[in-house]
Amino acid sequence: MIRITPPGEDFTAPERYGLDTLLDLSGVLRVEDSSASVVTLVFTPELCPLDAVAGGRVVPERGDGEVRLPRAVLSHVLGIAGAGAEQATRAADRHDRVPAGENPVVRAGAERRPVLSELGRALREGVRAVAGRRPVRCLMPWPGGRRWAAALSHDVDVVSGWPAFTVLRLLELTRAGEIRRAGRVLGAAAGALGGSPVWQGVSEVLRMEAERGVHSTWFFLCGTPTLGRWRAGDVTYAIEGRPARRLIAAVRDAGHELGVHGTFATTVEGGAFGQERARLAAVTGLPVAPGIRQHFLKMRPGVTQRRMRRSGFTYDATYGFSDRNGFRLGVADVVAGWDAEAGALSGLDEVPLHWMDRAQSKYQGIEDPRVWVADALELAGRCRDVGGLWVGLWHPNLTDALGFPGAPAAYEELLSRIVGAGDPPAVDTLERFVSWRRRRRAARANRVGPDGAVEWIGAPVPLEDGAGRAVA
Repeated sequence: MIRITPPGEDFTAPERYGLDTLLDLSGVLRVEDSSASVVTLVFTPELCPLDAVAGGRVVPERGDGEVRLPRAVLSHVLGIAGAGAEQATRAADRHDRVPAGENPVVRAGAERRPVLSELGRALREGVRAVAGRRPVRCLMPWPGGRRWAAALSHDVDVVSGWPAFTVLRLLELTRAGEIRRAGRVLGAAAGALGGSPVWQGVSEVLRMEAERGVHSTWFFLCGTPTLGRWRAGDVTYAIEGRPARRLIAAVRDAGHELGVHGTFATTVEGGAFGQERARLAAVTGLPVAPGIRQHFLKMRPGVTQRRMRRSGFTYDATYGFSDRNGFRLGVADVVAGWDAEAGALSGLDEVPLHWMDRAQSKYQGIEDPRVWVADALELAGRCRDVGGLWVGLWHPNLTDALGFPGAPAAYEELLSRIVGAGDPPAVDTLERFVSWRRRRRAARANRVGPDGAVEWIGAPVPLEDGAGRAVA
């Protein structure tokens, strides 16, 4: 448990965001009683540059019953986890996305580390080290007493017209000099003529996940396809069409989560978010989806999320890099979103994307699916080390006939390695993890007894001691 000096009301709104986020990442239970005999978190006036925080070079100092951090850290937490720095830039690539070079952790060369989650973990370890006889109570990190979590997600970009996608992929492989791989694709495509390799790919992913008890999150394009949008790589199928309905029914019946894959129109047309959300609900027959991920990860930080919230979405899973894998918001976790224009919370939860298959294939020229899996497992290990959440994206159209020989077997290997890890994670849908983290984030203790008994403000949540042992 921990109390804050100076009191929370002395902080600005951006500083309170940083404080709440950092404490949330630490998992240490916050106590409001200023007289409680627990460890104190003290903020000092020392200068601390953004690149020190973004580079993971800040470590809490330890004293007698207290841990100390420069107060400037709090604003930098907002600049990274709240995307404050990205919301302040006008730089854009050809898809109107913020270039990776504008991101603080990229500039610090630390995008492969969840630097803020590491800082939260260091804060927790500091509390345990200086507590002495003071009680230590932490919030259980993930459901079922698991020490870390993993979420699989799928963006459904291809449903019909598969031969055209195979041709485009063959051109991509040929330009990259992958002639042998292109030959394998030609053979697989010839054997798939008259069939549906897209359906086969989705069915295989569903089978693999069912065998391992995995529930995942699937994002579907819900705009209106036109020739222009097809050529731009935007909307390539009608969500109301028979092929899409068949896929949706299979995903829904297997108990997975359905979300909206926001089209390019959502960034330029008012009301497009709400229309696409309503179209998915009409097709699925389910309540409207709470979550969204933008197609191509195309969005303007802050502006796009404001439109999402107005359309009723409750979480956004877009914050990942398109050209690399890593920790865009510096966290291996779910964090509250921030609206820089309003100077307040956005009302959305942000679920950053840490790894996707095509980041290496499309942007880095790495075509061996086994290398993709190795990269995914490396990042998952870093999430495990901080007790965090790893979020991965596998496109179900990555099959031999659609241009990706060996990819399905690689996904099965990834699933087996994640689920069968020596310290297995909680594995569930994004919606369920968001719900868990919202409840945990709201946890506060009013008072605490010398034996560690907690008087809660609001609903209680599962607790553990400083060593990670569950307590009543």
